[in-house]
Amino acid sequence: MDYNFTARIEEEFDEVASGKMKWNSMLDDFYTPFKKDVEKTIETAERIKGERELGIDAQSGKKVLARMGRYGPMVQIGDVSDEEKPRFAKLKNTQSIETISLDEAMDLFRLPRNLGTFEDKDVVVNIGRFGPYIAHDNKFYSLGKEIDPYSITLEEGIPIVESKRKAKEERTIKVFEKEKIQVLRGPYGPYIKQGLKNYKLSKEQQERAADLSLEEVTKTIEELKANPPKKTARRKKRN
Repeated sequence: MDYNFTARIEEEFDEVASGKMKWNSMLDDFYTPFKKDVEKTIETAERIKGERELGIDAQSGKKVLARMGRYGPMVQIGDVSDEEKPRFAKLKNTQSIETISLDEAMDLFRLPRNLGTFEDKDVVVNIGRFGPYIAHDNKFYSLGKEIDPYSITLEEGIPIVESKRKAKEERTIKVFEKEKIQVLRGPYGPYIKQGLKNYKLSKEQQERAADLSLEEVTKTIEELKANPPKKTARRKKRN
């Protein structure tokens, strides 16, 4: 940024407005050197693609790239034009596209990891859209930031599955599997959940949440969809 340049241009605008300077000569004085600077930059600067080619995957012989993806920085083996679909892995929070090495990138493809079995079901750790998680018996349990999915063991994973499963069971009051509707216990009392949307129950319904029928729950959802509750604006606290 050149603040002196900006101030000078503003002065010249004022002179043009007052008739002391012709606008076409002013633009010519600005544009001619500016155009030369742009052309020089295009010739000498490295084109920024938003990706880096790190090397070749020794196993597949395909290129390994570090680039930005839909959900953040990631590494990719292969190209979208290949017959076989590319493989992707999300970068760790401590890594960046500019500095990650080929060895570090390949290490990211150690996921998903099968830690072993628990209750005759595989325990698998992976990283998804919302971060690292454990998958067990077709259920998914998120991992805290303090847990490294690349080093967690089966002995460390089983208590996580058990505790999160117990918390989920305590939270669940009623489930209508076919309709994908749940009656859950929340911090403000029982409520309805359908898909990703939540619906509030009346105080009377909350008191008998365990006895709610599918017909009543469906009717409540339809009524709330037709007449959604008005959002009240929060008052700002005064200092």
